[in-house]
Amino acid sequence: MRLDIAGLRELYQSGGAKPSDVVAAIYDKIQAQPLNPVWISVVPRETALARARAIESESSARKPLYGVPFAIKDNIDLAGLPTTAGCPAYAYAPEKSATVVQNLMNAGALPIGKTNLDQFATGLVGTRSPHGACSSVYDERYISGGSSSGSAVAVASKLASFSLGTDTAGSGRVPAAFNNLVGLKPTRGLFSTAGVVPACRTLDCVSVFTQNSGDALAVWQAARGVDADDPYSRGIRTGSDAAPWLGGPFRFGVPAQSQLEFFGDDDAEELFQRAVQRLEAMGGEKVIIDFSPFRAAAELLYSGPWVAERLAAIQPFLDARGEEMNPVVREIISGARTYTAVKAFQSQYRLEVLRAKSMAEWAKMDVLLLPTTGTTYTIEEVERDPIKLNSNLGYYTNFVNLLDLSAVAVPAGFRPNGLPFGVTLMGPAFVDEALLRLGAAFCKHPMPAVPTPPGCIAVAVVGAHLFGQPLNSQLLERGARLIKSTKTAPGYRLFELPGQKPMKPGLLREPGFAGPGIEVEVWAVPEQYFGSFVGLVPPPLGIGTAELESGELVKSFVCEPFALSGAKEITHFGGWRNYLLSR
Repeated sequence: MRLDIAGLRELYQSGGAKPSDVVAAIYDKIQAQPLNPVWISVVPRETALARARAIESESSARKPLYGVPFAIKDNIDLAGLPTTAGCPAYAYAPEKSATVVQNLMNAGALPIGKTNLDQFATGLVGTRSPHGACSSVYDERYISGGSSSGSAVAVASKLASFSLGTDTAGSGRVPAAFNNLVGLKPTRGLFSTAGVVPACRTLDCVSVFTQNSGDALAVWQAARGVDADDPYSRGIRTGSDAAPWLGGPFRFGVPAQSQLEFFGDDDAEELFQRAVQRLEAMGGEKVIIDFSPFRAAAELLYSGPWVAERLAAIQPFLDARGEEMNPVVREIISGARTYTAVKAFQSQYRLEVLRAKSMAEWAKMDVLLLPTTGTTYTIEEVERDPIKLNSNLGYYTNFVNLLDLSAVAVPAGFRPNGLPFGVTLMGPAFVDEALLRLGAAFCKHPMPAVPTPPGCIAVAVVGAHLFGQPLNSQLLERGARLIKSTKTAPGYRLFELPGQKPMKPGLLREPGFAGPGIEVEVWAVPEQYFGSFVGLVPPPLGIGTAELESGELVKSFVCEPFALSGAKEITHFGGWRNYLLSR
């Protein structure tokens, strides 16, 4: 049985099954194997079935996540089950579900249970739990990745359609790579963290594991929202999600060869080079960037005062019952006692310097492509050297939240030994949707197309704003990108406007006119700059709406009819460029 969202939607619409049938099948599968190490607790079977039956109505069927089963990392509250953060002595009974969980349930999703994790979300390995170590579904000798270990394995084992994890240092991406999943680390604050046990409260993100990018986008759309109960919550402002590069050629950054680290894993290195070639084949231009400011920021996360946030989150418990914690986790968090307020401010200053340096690198690229991890390890190897190997796994992940980036981990092939490899696509804050769409194209995951990149307005230009023409800089200065070259529908005439400097044409729609269609370029203009662009348009020109030969309607340069009296008609040239060549 397919558990991806599209597959479930088809199943339900065809009448092949109901949500309660799917839930029952999942519980049969869960009960056929030991609860641990994937699950810490599950919703009682009858409770889950009652929820499923309750939504089996025509009105509920229109909900975007109707009947979609999901798993929840056990540092995120679900009313009716204890929250333990992987430490039984810490357990408490939440009065209500976390905001993000409630948002998903309101959208029709059905919670199955709480999943295992590296205790207090401290680790990238998935072995620091009293409930046992999760392993990769591809080889039980190898780690699943952490801290969201159980959440990743639940989806990879098809015990849930999607799952929630958390990601402060890479915990929503590393397990995705080790289990051949998509792992979305959204922009900080887009998903509320109210009802989430803090790790580093200023950096924490709720993350998502899915089988494909389209499912991750559907969950992202349902889960996000500004929450008054979360002071770190924030929404997408107009144009802040603009990704005009998604509509055409784009630049992707890759570290210099000397800055790449694969820890002796030659197979991973080869797979990364193949991923680079795949992005190039998709129209991407590889740009070599200086990775050093990103790495320096990463080193601040655990060797700097941000580890004190982990202590702030659980200090009363650590002081009273620290002996009941995992010893590695206790050692890491206890180490925060050595940091001072002075050190915290010094590190904040250092981070701002690194942020400025990283922004200089972002000016060269639209997307950053990195290995999700340089290598992987067996459970036995991690047990022998738990801190160093964990640190190795964070080489490409630890800086992301400190620098306020968005990220999507996607599958990128398999090593000869059958273990999966993954890469991560990163961008500035709020470009989550664009990264998911690029990830879908990279993995060839189906996803409904959008005519205009997120956060942008499509504008058709017909004359002096065409690429290479005198006013094209007005678009480029606003970060606009060319989406496509095409023609208008037949009912348009083109005229040379007299007395214009630089020379400009006027476009006029005449219903019933059967012309050749006029050459236009469609540009994606970031929403926040659209107003300033329109403000530059002089009379008798303006911005209206034009119909393309495809039938699509886009914003376009238009001309007031009075200005065309006596103007030279140039419609038969088919476009401004052809007319200029004829002069």
